[in-house]
Amino acid sequence: MAMNISPISDPANIKTCQRCGLRYDWRRSPSNSLKMTYCGSLCEQADLGFTIEALLRVERAETEILLPAAA
Repeated sequence: MAMNISPISDPANIKTCQRCGLRYDWRRSPSNSLKMTYCGSLCEQADLGFTIEALLRVERAETEILLPAAA
């Protein structure tokens, strides 16, 4: 979940979550891939139906399975 905005947060770093509308400092967002769009991975998954990290893990696993078969 997103951290509270501290009084020392630079206003240039404050974004609004596309899903829930929460204002957050994008540098502290736990979303790994879409930090400037979603306040966290839960909003990312709720909006997209998946997280980019999960999608990349599936893609890497499929590639690793196919590579030994091709060799």
